[in-house]
Amino acid sequence: MRTSIIKPIQNPIEFKKQILDWSQQFREVVLLDSNVSYNKDSKYSSYDLVLAVDAFMAIKTDYTNAFEDLYEYQSRMKDWLFGYMSYDLKNDIEDLKSKNFDGLQFPDLYFFQPKKLFFLKGNQLEIQYLNMCDDEVEVDFDEILNHQSPITNHQSPKINQRVSKERYIEKVSKMLDYIHRGDIYEANFCMEFFAKDVQINPLQVYNDLNEISEPPFAVYFKNKDNFLISASPERYLKKVDAKIISQPIKGTAKRSFDMELDEELKVNLSKDAKERSENIMIVDLVRNDLSHTATKGSVQVEELCQVYTFKQVHQMISTVVSNVENTTSPIQIIKSTFPMGSMTGAPKISAMKIIEELEETKRGLYSGAVGYFTPNGDFDFNVVIRSILYNSSNQYLSFSVGSAITSQSIPEKEYEECLLKAKAMFEVLLNK
Repeated sequence: MRTSIIKPIQNPIEFKKQILDWSQQFREVVLLDSNVSYNKDSKYSSYDLVLAVDAFMAIKTDYTNAFEDLYEYQSRMKDWLFGYMSYDLKNDIEDLKSKNFDGLQFPDLYFFQPKKLFFLKGNQLEIQYLNMCDDEVEVDFDEILNHQSPITNHQSPKINQRVSKERYIEKVSKMLDYIHRGDIYEANFCMEFFAKDVQINPLQVYNDLNEISEPPFAVYFKNKDNFLISASPERYLKKVDAKIISQPIKGTAKRSFDMELDEELKVNLSKDAKERSENIMIVDLVRNDLSHTATKGSVQVEELCQVYTFKQVHQMISTVVSNVENTTSPIQIIKSTFPMGSMTGAPKISAMKIIEELEETKRGLYSGAVGYFTPNGDFDFNVVIRSILYNSSNQYLSFSVGSAITSQSIPEKEYEECLLKAKAMFEVLLNK
């Protein structure tokens, strides 16, 4: 079905820029970058970079029966599939609704079978083309190596805040009321920043955001007019043979240019009782989610509240794993854990209802997941956070940030955490 060719790459960093530039001619593009030079200890990284372009077959749907449709599509194709699941697929799993404002108007679910695939690992590039177009490999490869795009800067958009600081504090206080009443223990509360009538160069914004963030789950996604520019540090779910890996993030601290102070901030985060309790609550939720498809006794916590350092922030990450039977559908594994606990709360359904009531924007692809299925049913998906979403047809741009609210939360501090997470997006959009 596919022709596979191996090529040596002399300068992988330069090649990454060239291949992304070259990919812009296609209607559908998914680029996944592990930024391995910065994230050397990414234990579960499969590739340094993956690029999928040019859809042969695609599926696009709203949330109604979305997982059933995806199961049918994935079972039938048995090939590499790239795409996303939006947060609002929750409505397909539970009796939930999404009635908030949606400026982006992206489909709820989108996957495609790419004609052309590239996998970079170290200095080795594997090219996989569908047999129908394998005669184009050499021409494309030459084009990539000689590709140069002019750098074009965009005008800085006027960025608006959907919820004022005062309203944010009011809403978090309301969420605290629910917590103190015992309706929930924790919920992730998000707010949107947006710009209207804006024209950006998505490729340039991605390059700038990736350069200042270098996260392990960076994404450049394009489906005609819909763009996702993501600097995500978080893995949602990965399947390798019978093993399932989930790596929720809960707990954030700022960085400092002063090395001693930076180390102090990192140590303080690792000892912070509130941040640890946030993380542990979500670990319990993930363990429960994974248990629905796990073989008996296989759910394990490999890492608890480990602090990792990224360019913009320190983050507390846990790693939860399980094993599944080889007869368990990959779609069932995802459906039984979706949406991810780090972006919802506990108990999950109650938290999602309260989130819908208090937030003012439909989340859509934000806090959904982007990634791929392999031909044998393995998969790897990130969590769509630290991300800019852009619809070039209606010229609407959006990015959202959030934090976990628990009984120990102080609304003003949660607001400050949101602004810390938004910092990189503001920097690249306002050319600061």
